[in-house]
Parts: sequence; C-alpha cells; structure tokens
Amino acid sequence: MPTPSPGYAITVRCDAPSSATATSGLVAAVSSAGGAVTALDVVESHADRLVVDVTCDASDAGHADTIRQALADVPGVAVRKVSDRTFLLHLGGKLSVTPKVPMKHRDDLSRAYTPGVARVCLAIAEHPEDVRRLTIKRNTVAVVTDGSAVLGLGNIGAAAALPVMEGKAALFKQFADVDAWPVCLDTQDTEKIIEIVKALAPVYGGINLEDIAAPRCFEIERRLQEELDIPVFHDDQHGTAIVVLAALTNALRVVGKKMADIRVVVSGVGAAGHAIIELLQAEGVNQIVACDRKGAVHRGREGMDPDRQWIADHTNAQDETGSLAEVLAGADVFIGVSGPNLLTGDDIATMAKDAIVFALANPDPEVDPVAAGEHAAVVATGRSDYPNQINNVLCFPGVFRGALDARARSITEGMKMAAARAIAAIVGDDELREEYIIPSVFNRDVADAVAAAVASSAQAEGTASAGDELGFAAADAERLRS
Repeated sequence: MPTPSPGYAITVRCDAPSSATATSGLVAAVSSAGGAVTALDVVESHADRLVVDVTCDASDAGHADTIRQALADVPGVAVRKVSDRTFLLHLGGKLSVTPKVPMKHRDDLSRAYTPGVARVCLAIAEHPEDVRRLTIKRNTVAVVTDGSAVLGLGNIGAAAALPVMEGKAALFKQFADVDAWPVCLDTQDTEKIIEIVKALAPVYGGINLEDIAAPRCFEIERRLQEELDIPVFHDDQHGTAIVVLAALTNALRVVGKKMADIRVVVSGVGAAGHAIIELLQAEGVNQIVACDRKGAVHRGREGMDPDRQWIADHTNAQDETGSLAEVLAGADVFIGVSGPNLLTGDDIATMAKDAIVFALANPDPEVDPVAAGEHAAVVATGRSDYPNQINNVLCFPGVFRGALDARARSITEGMKMAAARAIAAIVGDDELREEYIIPSVFNRDVADAVAAAVASSAQAEGTASAGDELGFAAADAERLRS
C-alpha cells in the first residue's frame, strides 16, 4: 500500500462509549486499516459517551473510505461525519486581495482614488516607464494556463486548473513575496492564448506559463518572449530543468564524476524533457540519449514532429536504437519525466557503477525508489515522502524575484544556470550525502540565493532594464515635498 499522505487527510467525528479505552480503540482501528493518526481530540464528554475527532492521513480516497469503515466497525462507535481536510482548505479559494494603503477617511480616498489618482494616470501616460514604480506591475506575475496538461491529470480545462494556479500564486507570495494571480484561459488555441496574454501584459512584470501541453507550450513561450518586454517563463519546462541541474550537480559531487564525462538517458521528450536536455547541454553534458514511448529518439526515425526532430538532431550522436531499458545499460544517469513503472530494479542494475537515478513522474515514478536504491548510488524523486525531492518550488519564486528586481526583459540560459548553481550551493560539503543532494523546499535561504544569482546574471548579461527612476512623477513628487 502507498504511504499515507497529508494530501488525503481526513477528520472523522465519532460517537464512542465513555470508557478509559475508547480513544485507544479508535487509534488501533485506524492503524489496523493502514492509516496514520495525526491528532485525536475529545470535543464533547458526556456521562455515557464521548464525541471524538480522529484526524489521520490516508493513501488515497478509497483508503479514506476503508479507514472510515474500520472506525464504524469498532463496537459501540458510530461515525457522525467525515471531513476531507484538503477540500476544507480550498473552500473559498486560497487567495485574497489586501490593500497596501489605508482608506479610512475622505483624504485617503481622494488620494487613492478620485480625484488624486487621475494625476498619477496622466503621469504614466506621459512617462509609460513609470508604470513599474507607480503600480503593482513591478511585483506582479500572471500565472497563465489553458488547463491542457495539469499535474498528472491531463487536459481538464481552465476551471479545473484554477486550484493548482491558486496554489502556485500562494507559493510565489510565501517564498518570494511576489504578488501572483491565476489567469486560467478558456481556450487552447495557440494564437488566442498569445493574443490574450499580450493584451493582459501591461498589468504584469512577468508571465509564468503553467500546465500548457507540448508542443503548443514551446510556440507560446517563444512568441510571447519575442513580442513582450517582460520575462516569460514556462515553469514546467525550465523550473524542472533548473532543479534537475542543481540536483545533478550535487549528485555528481557525491559520486565523483564530471558533467563532461557522463552518459545520460532521459525518459520523456515533452516540455520538461526538452528543457532538461537543453540546460544539461549548456552546462557541458555531451552524451544524452532521449526516449519516448517508441524508444530511443534518433535521426533515422521516421514520422517525428519538429520538437522530436530537434532532439534527434542534437542528441544521441551514435544514433542508438532500442527500448528505454536497452539504451539505459551502461548509463551514468537516468532522468525520468515521463510515466510510472517503466523500469525495474534489474534495469537499474545494468547502469554504470555509482549510477544516479532521478525518477520524477508523479505520483508514481518510473521505477520504484527502493528497488532503484538497491543498485544506484543516488536516487531522487518528485515525491515528498522520499529523500531528495526534485520540486520546482525551489526555483520559480526566486527566479521571478530576481528577474523582477533586475527589471529583466527575459530569462536567459545564463540566468537559469545561475539559479541552478545557487540552489546546489545551499547544500554545504558537510551536509552533502547520497540522501541529501538538494535543499528542502522550506529552506528560507533558497529563494534569496536564487533571486540574487538571477539578478546578478541579468545585470551581467545586459538583459536588465534601467533602474526605477521616475520621469515627470519623480520631479512632481520632489516639488511637492519641497
């Protein structure tokens, strides 16, 4: 049975006999059903009965039902109701708008709104560059999706994607104090998405594309970056690639290998796989073989779309053919961004000595981490219940914080590599080991380090804009102060 997770936490309110063993019987029932009790609260006490809230983690929705039934089967116990704690957290959404300025009396209103706001509007009309300083634009990111590739759920549409985008926006604020807002578009037409995002861009300092299916995501990101003067970043591609590069940098430190010497097999040639390949090559990895459902991608294969053709032209110099398991033999590194249960422990055993395995499919990885660990030196997954979690939260808050602070017009390969190096450097030599190659997502130093590295890279490359000096508005404000 999969490990119980807070993502399937429930609270079961039970009537139980008033006895010294009542609560212990409830705990035993949950444990026997494979649940993990996290809290036990007696909310009412009567002469003949107790009302007890049992909070526990389950492994999935069906397991939660099994736990409820196990509690109901305890002699003398009646289940009143079951609350899904994940759904409770989402009631009413996870975001709100909070004013930064007071509006308690007429003077406040006259400055924040009419008539005073008109003067600020005219100042921006005369000096459009002042919009970053005088509005929310300087610290605001749009989290844009069309709902076509949401998590592992597939094409579920714009409305169903909103809870994920809300969560993304909350993470921006929590980890980097970036004000992000979900923009879920009810269209999957490439040209319409580009048109809409361009029309919305005046409000935002950056665009985070999210959960847009390949290959459309490549065209949308490319066109928007060409046509806008603010950074556009598809996190599913580049966020994943940055954190993978950071983790691989440290994993190679553990096993004593170098980027230029390793042979890497990548499973999955969609958005994430494509970006991982590009970033690894930029960092000096020369030997990469990519695989899709048909096996190794190579130049002699027919019927490839332009994106697969690019991969064929830029990887697999030896034109290897065969299945994923076949080309994996002898590889130093496996990176999976594809689907569940594609490999076995025996397949990992064919890899080179001190192999590195990143099995990142969620929730079920390409190979069982325990089986992989019997043969590989370092194993990482996308899950929080195993060591070495590869999680984009390590990346995107700091990347946008740095880009916004530098007023960057784009996010370059150099900025991505700087971000990866900053993440890797958080793990010191005294901490580095097989089970700890990447910092925790709750390490508060990560976002600051990434932001500083990204901003510095932007300035060094000349992709940053001029500072926040005001034109007319600054002179006017100074005159008023004097």
